[in-house]
Amino acid sequence: MVSFSHETPDLVTTDLLLEQVNQQLKNATIDSSHSELLLKMTEALADSRGLVRLSLVEAFGKIGKPAIPFLLEALQQHHNPVVRRSAAKALAQIQQPDTINHLIAAMVRDEDTVVRSSSAGALARIGASALPALLKIVRGNYPNSVKGQASWAMAYVGVEAVKPLHEALKSDDKNVRLAALEAITKIAEEHGDELSQQSIASSLEDEDIEVRLEAIMALSRLPSELALPYLLPLLKKDDIESKKRAILALGKLAKPETLPLLEDLINSQQEGIPLFANIAISQIKNSSEVK
Repeated sequence: MVSFSHETPDLVTTDLLLEQVNQQLKNATIDSSHSELLLKMTEALADSRGLVRLSLVEAFGKIGKPAIPFLLEALQQHHNPVVRRSAAKALAQIQQPDTINHLIAAMVRDEDTVVRSSSAGALARIGASALPALLKIVRGNYPNSVKGQASWAMAYVGVEAVKPLHEALKSDDKNVRLAALEAITKIAEEHGDELSQQSIASSLEDEDIEVRLEAIMALSRLPSELALPYLLPLLKKDDIESKKRAILALGKLAKPETLPLLEDLINSQQEGIPLFANIAISQIKNSSEVK
């Protein structure tokens, strides 16, 4: 058990400590087993200067695993939210899977919103090994704000998350499938990998209408040559909600070649379809592609 002082170190003391640590790191002479030094560094995370806290966070990242017990104790117990925030950011630098459960606890329970978001960021940095714990949050009985942070963290894991997320699309829990789809869409948008694109397409056949509608809008964030073969057939479906969502997706893609198909829908007798068609047509005509 680490015992923290309730007093914030004065600025001069922190500056001297940081200079000492940086010099030792530069010379590769730092003693990472020196618990007093690590304790002082942790307490110095209360410094009022953002650049100083950032320098300490980076120093912790270079020290690595020996610093974890001090940072975890600070994350869980320190009275000062500024210290808890910086501890989470330092753990993000170290990226050790054995900190996942502690970061999950902070993301769920801490009263400070920045601590929760910093913990989510650390989980994202840790990578695919954090996905099972994040998916449990999405599946569990937690506030939407917490579930949203878990979904955000999953999306920022990157391409290595696609395979586990693809499996999560088979979950019997709709919320898990929605969160996985949201994360996969973000990855597909940024990296353009084939599996994430296939995962979005497969979600068009999901048993739940909400998942299907989200998959339709996800297509609007992909290159048009990939999205159009899936979107255009939806214009001929009897499912009005899917058709409306497909029309909106076409508007976002803003490809002029889809204008004739949308103009044909202006005289549709299906409720709401002419309105949605006009919205999409206006989007396309106002886009930079149409002169």
